[in-house]
Amino acid sequence: MQRPKLRDNRGREPFELYPLGQIPQEIIYGIGKWVTYYFAVGKPDINGEDWGDVFAKSIEGEHLGKPLGLADVVYEGMAWSAKSVKLEKPHIVTKARVISGRCSPDYSYGISNPHEDVQQTGTAVLSIYNERINIAKDKYEPLRTIVLIRNFNTLEFTLFEHDTARYVTSEYVWNENKNGNIEGHDAATNKHCFTWQPHGSQFTVLYDIPAYACRFRVRRPPILDFNKTMNQIGFDESWVTIL
Repeated sequence: MQRPKLRDNRGREPFELYPLGQIPQEIIYGIGKWVTYYFAVGKPDINGEDWGDVFAKSIEGEHLGKPLGLADVVYEGMAWSAKSVKLEKPHIVTKARVISGRCSPDYSYGISNPHEDVQQTGTAVLSIYNERINIAKDKYEPLRTIVLIRNFNTLEFTLFEHDTARYVTSEYVWNENKNGNIEGHDAATNKHCFTWQPHGSQFTVLYDIPAYACRFRVRRPPILDFNKTMNQIGFDESWVTIL
C-alpha cells in the first residue's frame, strides 16, 4: 500500500529505489553477473563482504568501507544492511539464522556477568541492536536488511529483504540454553527470534523466509587464464615501481 497523502507530510517522502520486497529483475541479473565475474577471476565463494560489493554494484550504489550503524550499502537516501548465510538447500529452506553483528552488554551497560540476569542481558543486547538502527536511520530512510542465502557450491541462491525496524524489548523473554547461549523468544507466541553468544558477543537474528523471496541460480564459469588476462590488459613490468 502506498504512503498516504497528508497535508503535513510534504518533504518527508523517502526515496525508494524499488518497493519493499519487489527487487527488479535487472538487479537480480546484475547480481548474477557480478557473482559470475567473481567466480571467473578465481574466487571460490561469495562471502559477506563480497556480497556487499556485489549488491552495491548491481544497484550502482556504494558499499561503505565502515558501516554507519547497520547501513552497509547506500543509494541516494536509502540504505541496506547486507547479510549472507550459507545453507545446504537455499531454494527450499523456510528459516535462516543470520549473524547481525556483535553486541557487548559489558561494554555498553557494564554487565560483567551476562548469566546473572539473562532477561536484563537480553534486553541490553536488543537495545544495542536498536541503537545501531537509530544511527543508520539518522541519515538513511528507508533502511532495509537484504539477505542472500547461498548453497555450499555457491550456485543456488535465495534473496529476500525486509524493513529494518526497531524491536520492542518488552515483547521478548530471554533464557539460557544448554550451550550457555542466551535466546530471545516472542513473549506472546514463544517463537525463537534471537540468539546471543556470551563468548564473542555474537548476535543472531532468526528470519522466516517470505513467500516473495527471489530464488535463482548461476552457472560457474571457467576461471580466466592468468597469462592471457595479463596480456589482454597489456601488463608489463613498468607497472610495478620498486621504492
